[in-house]
Amino acid sequence: MRWLRRLLGGGRVQLDPERQQTLLAEVRHRYGAHARTRFADQVDAVTRMLDGDDGLVVAARIVSEVADEAHDDLRAQAHDVHRRTGRRLLVHRRNYRPLWKEAGRALRWPLFALPCGFHPYTQVAAAVAVVGGGATRLDRVTDPTPVVTRVFELLDLTTAGWEYGRVRIDADSAALAARLISTAGQVLAAMDDPPRLPPAVRELMRRNNILDVYDPDGPRVVGRINPGATMRETLLA
Repeated sequence: MRWLRRLLGGGRVQLDPERQQTLLAEVRHRYGAHARTRFADQVDAVTRMLDGDDGLVVAARIVSEVADEAHDDLRAQAHDVHRRTGRRLLVHRRNYRPLWKEAGRALRWPLFALPCGFHPYTQVAAAVAVVGGGATRLDRVTDPTPVVTRVFELLDLTTAGWEYGRVRIDADSAALAARLISTAGQVLAAMDDPPRLPPAVRELMRRNNILDVYDPDGPRVVGRINPGATMRETLLA
């Protein structure tokens, strides 16, 4: 694998694990829903903070940690539904849409309340942007395949949340989706042997639904988004 060859190829990358831990802690505690600044401004600040190879490692770690915790949360919710009702729900990471189609009203969208404390519209959105911006150097610091897989998982959860999980499509949510799509395309384009697109993405790419995007602070429509068209333009280029 090219990423492993580059990691073992004679010190091309100088990483600082202590700096990574410091960055991760600062991003975790300084930003999020508790901060007194707009989500978009926080995204810009975190993106600037995660500059360089150590920042890219931290961004990839945030993406993976959030995807892993979201999966654990959904498994726990499915177990609770079974305990209370006897109803069995299947949780498949490669395609969450069947789960949400069957039991959306019984589930809580997981990304707003994960143990890691990262907020989808601040730290996660920024980490996704950093991964996309560093796509051509991602294989210098980690294996890009699991990273892009987790990006697709978060995209699946975001769009399923809109459709089945009662998640409001506001400007911050739409910006997260746009970053996820863009980053997935950037990472795939930089890979020698990119993985196949997951089923949830292929399903959405067959659609042409135009969705209203709302002001985060009110009922006003401030734009529109067509996820299927954006995915086709970005991921099939």
